[in-house]
Amino acid sequence: MVKILIHGCCGHMGQVVARLAEEDSQLQTVAGVDPFPGGAQPWPVYPSLKDYREKAEQKADVIVDFSSAKAVDDLLSFCEETNTACVLCTTGLSAEQLARVEEVSQKAAILKSANMSLGINLLQNLLKKAASVLAEAGFDIEIVEKHHNRKLDAPSGTAIALADSINEELDGAYHYIYDRSTRRQKRDEKEIGISAVRGGTIVGEHDVIFAGEDEVITFSHRAYSRNVFAKGALQAAKFLKDRPAGLYDMSDVIGG
Repeated sequence: MVKILIHGCCGHMGQVVARLAEEDSQLQTVAGVDPFPGGAQPWPVYPSLKDYREKAEQKADVIVDFSSAKAVDDLLSFCEETNTACVLCTTGLSAEQLARVEEVSQKAAILKSANMSLGINLLQNLLKKAASVLAEAGFDIEIVEKHHNRKLDAPSGTAIALADSINEELDGAYHYIYDRSTRRQKRDEKEIGISAVRGGTIVGEHDVIFAGEDEVITFSHRAYSRNVFAKGALQAAKFLKDRPAGLYDMSDVIGG
């Protein structure tokens, strides 16, 4: 049995995580943390990790985090001080916060992934193979991502992760372009264009386009519900229990 704490439990993703965890016999939600509680839960909800630390009767093995970038600083400090493992799903982190994740992972097991779905993580591997063949053949690379109108960060962490997978395969030779409105020049052959669309209730769509002469190859991923992200996060929580301190990602979960 893996005991979890849901950080950001009253948000959209937190509620999905809670529902799916309730259906999993290998998981037990012992607490939630959210400064804006809403609705009754069968487990205590605390306004902060400080309150949880002082008052909770049951302690979690793993924290599953779907909160906000501004809440991550306190979360990382808590993990560092208590050596609590954490599945860190919040995106839009600053460079300083990412460096802090690296630092805290020396004292606690931290699993960070821009996207928790199995499909996206498989797509990253497929893109490396495609890039190794198509970039050399002169194909231009573009990424278009679409999300709901409430998403705060743009481009998505997943879009950046997909671009990073490609660029890693290409020895870091490419740079990213997010806005061409201020430029009036020919496209650089070493750029990866990344565009963001925000609207409606789109859960998450990512298209990676390799555009060559007289042919286009597109890799697409569509998420039709938030369940895919929650399932991946809970699978990661099971993986992370009793792991030594270190920085993990979904490729570790997939690989066992």
